[in-house]
Amino acid sequence: MNDTAFEPFLRNAWYLGAWSEELSDGHLGRTIMNEPIVFFRGPDGKAAALEDRCCHRGAPLTHGQVVEAGIECGYHGLIFNGSGACVDIPGHDNIPPQTKVRSYPVVERQEFVWIWMGEAARADESKIIDFQFHDQPDKWPNKKGMIPIKSNYMMMIDNLMDLTHLGYVHAKTIGGNPRAHAKAEFDAMPTENGARFDRWMMDAAPPPTYKKAVGFEGNVDRWWDFEYVAPSSVLQWNGAIDVGKNARENQDQPGFHLRLFHSATPETEGSFHYFFSAANGYQQDDPEATEVLFGEIFPTFIEDKEIMEVQQARLELDPGRKLVAIPSDKALTHARQTIRRLVAEERAEMAQAAE
Repeated sequence: MNDTAFEPFLRNAWYLGAWSEELSDGHLGRTIMNEPIVFFRGPDGKAAALEDRCCHRGAPLTHGQVVEAGIECGYHGLIFNGSGACVDIPGHDNIPPQTKVRSYPVVERQEFVWIWMGEAARADESKIIDFQFHDQPDKWPNKKGMIPIKSNYMMMIDNLMDLTHLGYVHAKTIGGNPRAHAKAEFDAMPTENGARFDRWMMDAAPPPTYKKAVGFEGNVDRWWDFEYVAPSSVLQWNGAIDVGKNARENQDQPGFHLRLFHSATPETEGSFHYFFSAANGYQQDDPEATEVLFGEIFPTFIEDKEIMEVQQARLELDPGRKLVAIPSDKALTHARQTIRRLVAEERAEMAQAAE
């Protein structure tokens, strides 16, 4: 790759703004790409997102409250609906047409609340990721979370698309032997909108998390199937079954199965919101198993947070300094090339439109 770590934002794209459950009680303030946003549900129950700034005197709408007609500013009581239009000014019958705030296209599906940060007219719902496992709670019960991380959002993509760090950063949980990880069979390829890799460790000792979940007594065949979908999401399937059960041709056999959804929504150039959903595919009838799984893998997210934040701090000391690529960077290099291509195409379109 031989390049710097920080990437500009792709604006005309869908980003994960919130989990559906985060809007169950009132409103939610969240900064995305340096823009303060307030999420809430309108009177029709639909999720909405507005600029978190009242058009009257600039007060944050998050200082107000959700009322029957929309969200009420906590300064002078103006109420805005989900489209950003002011529907009530206390003590006034006439509402000037310019009394409105910016609204963002929002789509809620599969427990995700997606937000479009670019030109509203270009928002295409067909571009939203289909994560069908959230539609299968009996087969894939899940638990979700979000962690704020103080680093550039693409560092999370790098982290996920190069798993040779597992044996070092996550030695006590999902890691395993670091030298074995370095020798894993690995195949990476670009996709139309990102990158993908398949990774195998055959006849390997199961890591502690796998043994606790399934009770493996001997070695296993382990795999990882990761896909980066630009601009900021990664879909993960990893698992393991006992050696000798033909794992390559039949991965759906009983064993350890985990589906993870990762999304790194940029807050600023140096921080992001890390969303994750962990779906249990091995003891689906036992709610406690999903809780135990979450409890086992959550520490790995904190370990990732710690390494990325100190990485960010070092890189900020000399942001123009080049980074060196090694052979295991193949998948993350494809990912970086994709986001740079998409940003370049977007900027070219914007320049052409401005002529």
